[in-house]
Amino acid sequence: MKKATNIAIVGATGLVGKAFLELLESDHFLDSNIHLVASKKSEGQKISLRNSNHVVGALEDFDFSKMDLAFFSAGSEVAKEYAPKAVNKGCFVVDNSSCFRKDKTIPLIVPEVNGEALTEDTVPGIVANPNCQTIQMVVALKPLHDLFVIKRIDVTTFQAVSGSGKLAQDELQIQVRQQLKGEKPSSHIFNKQIAFNVLPHCGEFEKNSYTQEEMKLVWETHRILDANIEVSATCVRVPVVNGHSESVHIETHEPMNIDIAKQCLSEAKGVKLLNEEGPESYVTAVEVDGTDSVYVGRLRMDLWNKNRLNLWVVADNLRKGAALNSIQIAEILFT
Repeated sequence: MKKATNIAIVGATGLVGKAFLELLESDHFLDSNIHLVASKKSEGQKISLRNSNHVVGALEDFDFSKMDLAFFSAGSEVAKEYAPKAVNKGCFVVDNSSCFRKDKTIPLIVPEVNGEALTEDTVPGIVANPNCQTIQMVVALKPLHDLFVIKRIDVTTFQAVSGSGKLAQDELQIQVRQQLKGEKPSSHIFNKQIAFNVLPHCGEFEKNSYTQEEMKLVWETHRILDANIEVSATCVRVPVVNGHSESVHIETHEPMNIDIAKQCLSEAKGVKLLNEEGPESYVTAVEVDGTDSVYVGRLRMDLWNKNRLNLWVVADNLRKGAALNSIQIAEILFT
């Protein structure tokens, strides 16, 4: 394994960037030097990390030749321009944007599911981090797929506003205050009011009437888990600050046994199974905020078919859905 002496966090001042800093504070790459990078407008900003102040550098002037590893969380346009430049300087890049996810020459990785696809030959190079809701779903479904072979997935996601960035979080809070004052909420980030509402619309609409977020679940599940699985998704934006939830219904080729399904999930890496009954059989987005596992609960067999199972999947989209998954990718290749 290679040693990551110097690590750059590109997009260090954003929501995912801050999640990276929380994780790197005390749990990961403790012997590495961390360099914070953002746009020109954030240059010079000081951020506390590991008992010292780190000064944010401007991406436009940053020298990637001195870096072993860079985590990009600054959007597709930035990744498209700067990630290849970093690689050409000998730096390994893990990118959180959608820029490289459909490029079959670039690995799309969830370590618990297809981490074996990474080898030392991947460095230097680019690895794409999947979309947040895909990550938590495939982590939950991988052990079930290994046992029963999933034929079809029907999923409805309930996605927090943090998935749209800090301005989206701010808009939710502003609209809540406006609504409680009896004022008409103003919308700028979302096309409709998000406070006290749900929007069946995450991402731009494709020509087939599905949204980009819905199609990401299809494309990415095929790349990461199994290209033969039928996937149908509805992605809903909900007035939750952070944490994505999913109602998942699967159909398998082999008949399922609920006790065996629970047993394999209880032993699965990265999964926390809620193996209780009634109100203790699930957690909510509020409860998983700031945690690192994928929580699975409300397991129940379909009433009419032994090949169908329902489950509830929740995770922190900024951590396991972005920063933590990226760090886990890097930890396969670096010490």
